Amino acid sequence: MISLSTRLMRIFVAVLMVISPNLPHLLDIPAIPKGQNLELDSRFELVWSDEFDGNSLDKTKWSYNWWETERKGGYWHEDMVSVSNGNLIITTAYMNEPLPNYYENYFAQRDDFKPYKEGWYTGCITGINKVEHLYGYFECRAIFPKSTGMWSAFWMMGDGVSNVDGSGQDGTEVDIFESMYYKDVRWGAGDRIVSGIVYDGYGEASQGDSIGSWFANNPYEEYNTYGLEWTPEEYIFYINGVETGRLSTGGVSQNPEYLLLSCEVAGDNGIAHADRHGTGKISMEPGDTAEFIVDYVRVYKHK
Repeated sequence: MISLSTRLMRIFVAVLMVISPNLPHLLDIPAIPKGQNLELDSRFELVWSDEFDGNSLDKTKWSYNWWETERKGGYWHEDMVSVSNGNLIITTAYMNEPLPNYYENYFAQRDDFKPYKEGWYTGCITGINKVEHLYGYFECRAIFPKSTGMWSAFWMMGDGVSNVDGSGQDGTEVDIFESMYYKDVRWGAGDRIVSGIVYDGYGEASQGDSIGSWFANNPYEEYNTYGLEWTPEEYIFYINGVETGRLSTGGVSQNPEYLLLSCEVAGDNGIAHADRHGTGKISMEPGDTAEFIVDYVRVYKHK
């Protein structure tokens, strides 16, 4: 159920959007999805999905991101990922003792290995080296983790994202959603996601664009669907089948990309100490947990 503060915020935003559709973004508050409705059945056909049935991750479709241990203010570890009751669950929790490294032989050959330590642990699954897609409609149905200082995400990556050539056509990180605003829930502005793109790597040459932030429906308590239509000309973003915005900055990726589902903790060097992208500092205490719950991921091709 939507809180009173969120209802009041949405009324305020609706008035702003009557004056100008861009006013909420200029004021750094979420806008209400008002674009075209997705014509899923008439325009697309299902070609790939994971409904997360059973009691373990389907290794034919996903792998754990085990080759990256430290991740911003925490750690990615496969033990934080589970499947039950028809859902994928990525749990975030504080570990007083490091979790075991199951891939010692792999890391023994790397100079950049960062060992697991005490801290906040969460997880990521990826379709890299499993399944890649080129164009279509991509959707997941999810509930966000309830904590400040962290965020969940549904995104796409390709090998060419790190190529610095002034173009996103060889590969673009596409963030279908990131949930970064739990700290604003009490004021009615936290029930939102942000969507955008990144290309030309992650150094000084990195470029990107965003469609801003958009309201979902009580996303920390209820399922919402988050989608992306990817064509050779543009990326079109959706919440619950309603368009939020479009991007083609830098040129749309023309190469296959893989999907990821992840949680991240704000901070650096494995220490959760920072406000990142508006998350606020982490509010959980050791012993608390937050869960990113995903009902399904589905991929459709244009008919």
